[in-house]
Amino acid sequence: MQSKKGTWILVLVLVVLIGGAGILYKVLGSSYAPDQLTVEATPVPQQTAAPASESTAQTAEQAQEEEKEEQQEETTQSNLAPDFTAYDAEGNAVNLSDYFGKPLVLNFWASWCGPCQSEMPDFQKAYEENEDVQFLMVNMTTGRETQADAEALLEEKGFTFPVLFDLDGDAAMTYSVYALPTTYFLDAEGNLVAWAQGAISGETLQIGLDKILPQ
Repeated sequence: MQSKKGTWILVLVLVVLIGGAGILYKVLGSSYAPDQLTVEATPVPQQTAAPASESTAQTAEQAQEEEKEEQQEETTQSNLAPDFTAYDAEGNAVNLSDYFGKPLVLNFWASWCGPCQSEMPDFQKAYEENEDVQFLMVNMTTGRETQADAEALLEEKGFTFPVLFDLDGDAAMTYSVYALPTTYFLDAEGNLVAWAQGAISGETLQIGLDKILPQ
């Protein structure tokens, strides 16, 4: 009898601990979420200078200037955002490159992701207030996520920003998305300028916008 009573007490303690942990996450989750912005910087391979000869001799100043121009061109090319294909609500294929031409905020999210939901009101507000910036919220529609779940959340919360569905995982694989949410900031030419992993605040979102908006 005492053994059964001890077992029930142990079960009760576990239930209380689990419930308490859930409440603590809800209270502290958003305030302890990562909130940092990283400037995207892709290293440029160093060019090996060809041996100088009398017939092709250049001044050191001319050689340095040409090398600098080549590195600037390669840096621009290396920062170009990788393309991917996702799908709109009707199942039509859409490429990321279709959005090049205007600054773009690219966000990866899922309906079951608490930190994703915590930052969405700030994204909705920024979307409404910045006509010169495109917002593209890519739902990770793989695994336990479904398009129906994602659309239900959007309707419940009243979010109207553009959404694509990563039905075959192409976007997630292309950007190696292993944590949600993840946000990228692209300039009008489609270059990666900055990115953030984890939920970001409205202030951090604005910093990212300032980096891609024309000065």
